[in-house]
Amino acid sequence: MGSGKTTVGRALARKLDLRFVDSDHEIEARTGATIPLIFEIEGEESFRQREADVIRDLTQQDGIVLATGGGAVLNAASREFLKTRGTVIWLRASVNSILQRTGHDRNRPLLQTADPRKRLEELAVQREPLYREVAHMTVDTGRPNVQSLVQSILQQLDAREGRTGRPCDDAAPTQSSPNLMNPAAAPESQAVPATIALTVDLGERSYPITIGQSLLDDVAGIEAAVKGPRAAIVTNTVVAPLYLERLKSTLKAAGKSVIEVILPDGEEEKSWPNLMRIYDVLLGEKCDRKTTLLALGGGVIGDMAGFAAATYMRGIPFVQIPTTLLSQVDSSVGGKTAINHALGKNMIGAFYQPQAVIADTTTLNTLPARELSAGLAEVIKHGAIIDVPFFDWIEANIGRLMERDPEALAYAIKRSCEIKAEVVRQDERESGLRAVLNFGHTFGHAIESGLGYGNWLHGEAVGCGMVMAADLSHRLGYLDAGSRDRVKALVRKAGLPVTAPDLGESRWLELMEVDKKNEGGEIRFILLKPLGTPLITTVPQEALIATLRDCTRPE
Repeated sequence: MGSGKTTVGRALARKLDLRFVDSDHEIEARTGATIPLIFEIEGEESFRQREADVIRDLTQQDGIVLATGGGAVLNAASREFLKTRGTVIWLRASVNSILQRTGHDRNRPLLQTADPRKRLEELAVQREPLYREVAHMTVDTGRPNVQSLVQSILQQLDAREGRTGRPCDDAAPTQSSPNLMNPAAAPESQAVPATIALTVDLGERSYPITIGQSLLDDVAGIEAAVKGPRAAIVTNTVVAPLYLERLKSTLKAAGKSVIEVILPDGEEEKSWPNLMRIYDVLLGEKCDRKTTLLALGGGVIGDMAGFAAATYMRGIPFVQIPTTLLSQVDSSVGGKTAINHALGKNMIGAFYQPQAVIADTTTLNTLPARELSAGLAEVIKHGAIIDVPFFDWIEANIGRLMERDPEALAYAIKRSCEIKAEVVRQDERESGLRAVLNFGHTFGHAIESGLGYGNWLHGEAVGCGMVMAADLSHRLGYLDAGSRDRVKALVRKAGLPVTAPDLGESRWLELMEVDKKNEGGEIRFILLKPLGTPLITTVPQEALIATLRDCTRPE
């Protein structure tokens, strides 16, 4: 509803030299009554049956571009006709965008309520899973103009049909948006584009994610991301010798002046004193609000540089340039920034979105094997909580991922970023849905804190935490034994620990009580009910204790 289906559909039909049909207009032509009048006289159920009859008839026709009503997917038969008889394009729009376009439209019977926003949010919850079920392509309507939307659709249609592309006319280059629940699974033979472009759709705070090889050397791409004349690179003692000079050269070629901040490496260094070191350099160099902070490194650098950017002069631009698999698939996307405290991980921070994320996959060539495995934990997490076909794909391709097959890694990064970007779009500040991204993290953060930051890598702790969360899910009757065992086996194949350290039951509980997801003093867990469906819940202590005992027992 209000996503621009009719406008975009007409423009697309002209480009493809096809006939345009709007199912709502067809219903009105058949009945001689307007949609609002049909709703008023016959009710929604009768309208939906009329709509289903029209969809059945129209999907039998060739040579048309069909714009359906927003609720057409509510009918199971219509979903099947749409999915099997044509190419389904989901024009996805945020609630804010739809509200702006439809808030005063009296021809929208479903929005004639006291609280249209609430109604739109309810409709989104009801309908979006169905859109994902049927969609072959997803296009974000937060584009500057209709022509760019149409060009994006044409490019994706060409890609689906194996063509090399169409002339772009005068439309600007565009980026396709993620389809959260219905990915085209990536078989071993699937080709992955050399450069992948995604968007995190947050209205005015939206930003691009670019994934590809040798992006550190892409002068045009770096120049587009760094708007101001000055750039401050924050990196660490491990990454600096590898990539700092390359990035500085690219920035200088783009006409930017560059300063640098090199911090010690390690999770234990995500601390207040090192945050002060960033401020010291920025102040010493008299950096202003037009200075862009660049985070060159893994999750620790991204978190610290982002927090510094959020708080220096009350906010300056920053760009994420992640160099580890974990940061490329997870921590660089979504705007979470923080430092650690002795009593809890990531407890001091801010939500602050970057201007762009630039993931140069060639940096993974120098990544130690242990760090690669740590990153795979977050890849597995995305499949386990939301996308079972992706989980299946990871199982089938874990060997290729461990061997650093470029195509497999590119697809894993792309799909993970798509999933996280969609979750962040719906819940930027973790008021509800976004908490599902913490699957395995309640246990994992306790492991990191209990052993001391840096003893286990974050991804190692999360991997083991997922095994524990799967065990607890099974213990509570949410997850079958086979799925529990699949999670554990995949974590093990990724080179991650599956046996948790024995911290002692009281210490485990103490550490888990210091968690951002907790409410009213109760520990909240992200569990699976079943695989691919996350559940945020509290649990009986006896079940939790049983999981702690079993998962800390050596095999």
